[in-house]
Amino acid sequence: MRLMDTHTHLYLSEFDPDRSEVINRAIASGVEKMLLPNIDSGSIPPMLTLCEQFKGICFPMIGLHPTSVKENYREELDIISKTADNGGFVAIGEIGLDLYWDKTFINEQVDALSFQIDLAIRKNLPIAVHTREAMDLFFEVARNFNNSNLRGVMHAFSGSVADAHKAVDMGFMLGIGGPVTYKKSNQAEVIRELGIGRAVYETDSPYLSPVPYRGKRNESSYIRAINDTVAGILGIDPQEAASITYGNSCALFGISI
Repeated sequence: MRLMDTHTHLYLSEFDPDRSEVINRAIASGVEKMLLPNIDSGSIPPMLTLCEQFKGICFPMIGLHPTSVKENYREELDIISKTADNGGFVAIGEIGLDLYWDKTFINEQVDALSFQIDLAIRKNLPIAVHTREAMDLFFEVARNFNNSNLRGVMHAFSGSVADAHKAVDMGFMLGIGGPVTYKKSNQAEVIRELGIGRAVYETDSPYLSPVPYRGKRNESSYIRAINDTVAGILGIDPQEAASITYGNSCALFGISI
């Protein structure tokens, strides 16, 4: 069984005690590749170091997370842009809009998102999109780039079935993770409606652990639990579900199968 974790923060301090063991457990579980989204300028060095250490297994993205958009966001974007010029990234991410915690920098978030979408188009890379309490606003911004080759994944997709159709119609894939195993999550409903032809798996580790690991630190090996749940929802063999989503991931992020 071949699996891919398309969104994991393995470089964070939560993994300092056993990072190599976590990666090796994932590999033993069939998770062949792990994609690392960036947060801000401070996370670039540890992310790139890890990707160099586990070359061909860990792949970096580059982007400014919406909750890191503050007064100095233009300086941060300059660093992101210059780092992107070095190449070697599979996506521009994690980017987007987050109005859950704070709306102080909403205009700056929109500006940063537009800048990074444009960067992705110029680099011919997909985007990894974080949206929280901002789905409609994201679609509004993305529509400004409708005639381009904009593509990407809606990370930790939490929208409605209608939102899912809208995202897919705009060229996006849906990031399916731990929440698909939660009773109150709508990811299962979305999977029943749309299937997995436009889905990729992700953990967002160390966050959003799936059942039966909820409440514990998440890690990439738990993709196996996510795949089993999705296969059960659709009534298909787990091997088939893994094969489809692995292929989707390779196609989106330009990774050799």
